[in-house]
Amino acid sequence: MVPVLSPDALRRNNVRVSGNPAGRALVFAHGFGCSQAAWNLVAPEFEADFRVVLFDHVGAGGSDLTAYDRGKYDSLDGYADDLLEILEAADLQDIVFIGHSVSAMIGVLAANRDPSRFGSLILVGPSPRYVNDDGYTGGFEPADIRDLLDALDANYLGWSAVAAPMIMGNPDRPELGDRLTESFCSTDPEIARHFAHVTFLSDNRADLERVTVPTLVIQTTDDLIAPLQVGRYVHEAIPHSELTVLSTTGHIPILSGAPEVVAAIRRYLA
Repeated sequence: MVPVLSPDALRRNNVRVSGNPAGRALVFAHGFGCSQAAWNLVAPEFEADFRVVLFDHVGAGGSDLTAYDRGKYDSLDGYADDLLEILEAADLQDIVFIGHSVSAMIGVLAANRDPSRFGSLILVGPSPRYVNDDGYTGGFEPADIRDLLDALDANYLGWSAVAAPMIMGNPDRPELGDRLTESFCSTDPEIARHFAHVTFLSDNRADLERVTVPTLVIQTTDDLIAPLQVGRYVHEAIPHSELTVLSTTGHIPILSGAPEVVAAIRRYLA
């Protein structure tokens, strides 16, 4: 069911549209602790041929922080509602949704709810469940996630300074970790803590088999947050999906390996 249209959906989510107005729409969605600025090395590469749509999840970037409602955003479904509302407000059809990290599952939820809006999904570093389970490897033991969330709750800024470089990977390029740390630290700590709990405790495995639109899964070879086996799981669970494994490492290839991400998207859309 498509959510009721809010007249300020585009303002609330700080929606920005650029590129070729006659082109197919590429809608880029950022991950936890980031904003639409995370796509600055990728999205502009498509502006000549496509309409490029960027937005901030409520609570991030230039979104309307007063619109943050803990009840609505107590699951990823609240963010999927927002995505569908944006597509309706901007009158977008047959879009290519490109979601990084947690936004990959937000895109899956939205596309399952209203597949008529989606032409395809491109999921970068997706994870349907971060916690290991019987017969499933998510990358973290339950105690690991509890410790991560406890540390984040106790001192979000301190956690960001330690965790961001680890999440970014690429220790030989410390400037990338610094950039991610700055992004994490620019997010409202209370909202970030809540979003972290929602993200790392989510379980969207059952939603994958319901995907009906063409899907590309993009995965790196060394990802602390979503290991390669998770990317393979997503690929195998989504019917008729494709998997591209990048040589780029880390969980943020849109920053650490933007040219490779651009090339993978171009190949898929060709």
